[in-house]
Amino acid sequence: MSRGTFDPDKHRWRKVTVPDDASSFKIHHDYTILGHDLPGGTLDMVVRWYADGGHCPLHRHVGTTTVLVLEGEQHLHDVLPDGSRGPEKVRKAGDYHLSTGDPHPHLECGGPEGGLVFFGCHAKQDGVLYEILDEQGNIVDHTTIESLVADWQSTTGS
Repeated sequence: MSRGTFDPDKHRWRKVTVPDDASSFKIHHDYTILGHDLPGGTLDMVVRWYADGGHCPLHRHVGTTTVLVLEGEQHLHDVLPDGSRGPEKVRKAGDYHLSTGDPHPHLECGGPEGGLVFFGCHAKQDGVLYEILDEQGNIVDHTTIESLVADWQSTTGS
């Protein structure tokens, strides 16, 4: 059996950055949507982090999410209700994880060499995949399959 690898160059990527003064941590990553089924409430995507310490915005997955690290590492810290960070979780290339929803929001980034991670996202009936929070723990956005696909399509021309 031959093994293939995921080729990032075959996909269109949406770059996500915010000004450095907008957050106490750097927000910088890319994502590509591989496919989605809006009526079925599923979306498959890959997130790419660079070796620059860039994160996703602070967020909490509300539905079931499948995670498979394709390259590099995925680093996560839960952000607890008092604002402190829980212990660091590190997933390496080949690691798999299934979450049925996060009790706490988390910070997420690649490892020292960055990371490439597959996410299989499953929304509940309201279509929400995850909540975006500010650093005070307030929900500032609900990311749905529909809103994520629209954002990706508007910036990649896909």
